Amino acid sequence: MGLSLATAERWVQRWEHQQQRYAVDREDRFTVIADVVEHVTANRAHPLLVADLGCGPGSLAARLAGRLRTADIVAVDRDPLLLALARTRHADAARYVDAVIGEPGWTGALGLDRPLDAVVSTTALHYLSLDALRRTYSELAALLRPGGVLVNGDHLPPDDPALAEFTGRVGHRRAERLHAYDPEDWASWWTAVAEEPELADALAERRRRPPAGTGSAARLSLSGHVRLLRQAGFAHAGPVWQCGDSHVVVAIR
Repeated sequence: MGLSLATAERWVQRWEHQQQRYAVDREDRFTVIADVVEHVTANRAHPLLVADLGCGPGSLAARLAGRLRTADIVAVDRDPLLLALARTRHADAARYVDAVIGEPGWTGALGLDRPLDAVVSTTALHYLSLDALRRTYSELAALLRPGGVLVNGDHLPPDDPALAEFTGRVGHRRAERLHAYDPEDWASWWTAVAEEPELADALAERRRRPPAGTGSAARLSLSGHVRLLRQAGFAHAGPVWQCGDSHVVVAIR
């Protein structure tokens, strides 16, 4: 059974709602990422080339495509069900690639024909181990043109545990005020999607694959990410936006 546009739209909309529980001011974070990419590519004459790492059902790719009309976006994810939703709901936003970020040789799957202008990611890179993250940052630095950027939105705590307690609390209270905890959660979404006949094949493929797991990078602080980025060859790296422990970090090649 094929996946219809109407079905994909329904499940992507529910995905967007449940993700509000986990990313404080998620829409603002998307907007900031697009602002950075738009700024750094403002005077580029050729079609822009952007990679979206851990694209899920195409949430960020679709927003970038709306802002950067001439951009070629390569969107990468390891989850066949989320990629099926992206390819149906946001078919024109990007070229979608099924690959495991951080595995040896994964960049070859991107099929790039020129240096990247920008790499973007949201709440995806923390699934990597520290060694895989270190290697991935170095690989991305090599793929970006001089002056290109890596823009990562994720939960990055401060080094000081006392401050981490405060940033976590600030983000939690902000989410409460926005009623972000009202929608269904991650587990409920996946339980519900398992009952969708049009996604049965994609779900079966997902179950055949090893789980992603949470890598040791999930515990890496903001300063830890900045340090790894500088070691990878980025000339500048640091946060440009923050709400609680949610940050947008920009690294300039």
